[in-house]
Amino acid sequence: MKNTLTQIQSFPAPLRIIFFLIVLVIFWLPVAIPVQLYLNEKPNFVSILVMGWLFILFFICIKVIGEAIYQQSHPYQNLGLVRSSRNGKELLQGLSLGLVLTFSLFILQGLFGWLNWQDNALPLWRLIVEGSLTGLGVAFAEESVFRGWLLNELETDYSLNTALWASAIIFAISHFLKPLPVMLETLPAFPGLLLLGLVLVWAKRRHQGRLGLAIGLHGGLVWGYYIVDVGQLITYTETVSPAITGIYGNPIAGVMGWLFLLGLALGLQTQKK
Repeated sequence: MKNTLTQIQSFPAPLRIIFFLIVLVIFWLPVAIPVQLYLNEKPNFVSILVMGWLFILFFICIKVIGEAIYQQSHPYQNLGLVRSSRNGKELLQGLSLGLVLTFSLFILQGLFGWLNWQDNALPLWRLIVEGSLTGLGVAFAEESVFRGWLLNELETDYSLNTALWASAIIFAISHFLKPLPVMLETLPAFPGLLLLGLVLVWAKRRHQGRLGLAIGLHGGLVWGYYIVDVGQLITYTETVSPAITGIYGNPIAGVMGWLFLLGLALGLQTQKK
C-alpha cells in the first residue's frame, strides 16, 4: 500500500492534480449533498457550510497526502504558509498595499468625474470588520490553493514561466465559470483575473515562496472593494464607458483596473529581492 501511494508522486502534474481533486470531492460530497437538500431555503448559509467544509478538507488532504505520498515533514510550510515574523510583516504590507491601491483607483476616477461619492449604506465599523474577515478569508483560502498547492505541483514538472502562466490561467478560468451569456457579458473580467493571477505568483516568488505578501495583497484588494461595494459608497456618472471603469462596477473588468494591476506587476518585477 505504501509503495502504491508513493508511486503517485511520480505521476505527471495533471494526474497528480486530478488525483488530489478526486480525493477532495469524494470526502466533500457526502456532506455537501445533504446540506444542499435539507437547507436549500437558506442559500447563503448553505454556501458558507459547503465551501467551509471544502476548505477544511483541502487542508486535511494537504497534510495527509503531503506526509503519506510526498514524505513532507511540514506540508503547510511547503505551500508557503510559514509561521514567522517576516511572513507576518509581509502580510501586513500586502494588506496595506491592497487597500491603498483599491481606494486610489476609486479616488482617481472620482477626480476624473467618472463617479460620485455618497454616504455609506451601513455603519463604517461593520464594513471594516466584515470586509477584513471576508478579504482575509477569501485570500487565505485561494492563495493556499492557487499559489500554494497548484503552483507547487506545476513547478515540480514544468519551467517557472510555464507554471506561472498555467496557474494564472487556471485561476482566471475558475472565477469565470458562469452561464455562457454571463461569461460573454463580463468577458473584460478575464484579462483582469489573469493579470491578478500573475501578480500574486510574482508576489510569492519575490519573497522566497512565502505567501504572506500574496495573501495580504489579495485580502487588501477584496477588503477595499467590499467596503466600497457593500457600503454603496459610489455611483458612476456614466460619462465614460463601463469598459473603462469596470463592467458591472467590477474594477478589474475595466481598463483602469488593468492599468493599476499592470503598475503593480511592474513594481513587483523591478523590486529588489
